[in-house]
Amino acid sequence: MDKIRNGWFSEISDDLWPGQCFSLKVKKVLHEEVSAFQDISILETETHGRALILDGIIQCTERDEFAYQEMISFIPLCCHPNPKKVLIIGGGDGGVAREVVKHPMVEEIHQVEIDDRVIEVAKKYLPFMACGFDSKKVHLTCGDGFEYMKQRKGEFDVIITDSSDPVGPAKSLFQESYFSLMKAALKPNGIVCSQGGTFWTNLEHVKETLDHCRGQFPVASYAYASVPSYPSGQIGFVIGSLQEGVDLAEPAHKFSNKEIDSMGMKYYTTAAHRAAFTLPRYAEKFLYEN
Repeated sequence: MDKIRNGWFSEISDDLWPGQCFSLKVKKVLHEEVSAFQDISILETETHGRALILDGIIQCTERDEFAYQEMISFIPLCCHPNPKKVLIIGGGDGGVAREVVKHPMVEEIHQVEIDDRVIEVAKKYLPFMACGFDSKKVHLTCGDGFEYMKQRKGEFDVIITDSSDPVGPAKSLFQESYFSLMKAALKPNGIVCSQGGTFWTNLEHVKETLDHCRGQFPVASYAYASVPSYPSGQIGFVIGSLQEGVDLAEPAHKFSNKEIDSMGMKYYTTAAHRAAFTLPRYAEKFLYEN
C-alpha cells in the first residue's frame, strides 16, 4: 500500500478531511487486491486489531467497529414499532447484518452489496463481522442496490445504507434521487438510515445529505456515535421516517440492560439512542435553524 510509511498506515484524503489524517501502526499487511470497484486491503494493526481499508479509507477496525454497526442498525430498528422486513444496502463486511439479526422483531433481511470481493475477503479475514451472513434470515445479493430497489416497491419496513464515504462508487448514495428510491421501496411508516458523515469536518455535506432526506421524508434527523478510528472520532447517520410527527429520538421499542447484554451489544442502549440526537449547539443551529 502506498500509504504505509515506516510501518504506519495513514488515512489521507484532501477531498474528505483536508489538512489532517489518522494513522495506525501496522504489524502485517494480510491482503491487498484491486476489485472491479475499489482497492481492498486488510491490515493487522498494533492496537486496533484487523482493519478493512477501501480506496485508502478505513471502513472498520476490530477494536471499535461495534460502535458503528450497532448504532446504524439499532437506531432505525428501534425507531420502527415492528421492523419485520429489513433491507441493507452495502455492508459487505457483514457487520450490519450481524447486528440486525439480533433484533427479536426482525424476521427477514435482504442485503445487496455491489462488490462481491469485499464479502469474500471479509469472510476470510474478518469472521467476527462476516458471521452476520451466516443467519438463515439473511438473503444476500451481489449487485447494484439502485437496480434492486427499482424492482421492489413498498416491501421493506427499514432500509439501512452502510456505504463508504461520498467519493467514488458510493457518491450516488448521498443524492436525493437515492432517498426517493428508498422511499418507494418502503412500506407505510417505513424508516431509512444512511451513513451521514461527521459534523466536525463535513458539516456542509451533512446538511446537504439531511436536506436530500428532508426532500423525501416528512420527518428527518441526524444522529451520531463515537468511533475513535473514524475522522475526528465521530460518525453520523441521516434518518428519515414516513410517519409524520414521529419523534426519532424516542425509540418505539426500549430494551432493558439485561436484553442488551443477552444480545451481546456493547454500545447501543435506550439512553445512547436518545443521546445520539443531542448535537453540539453550533451543529444543531447549522442543520436545523439555518
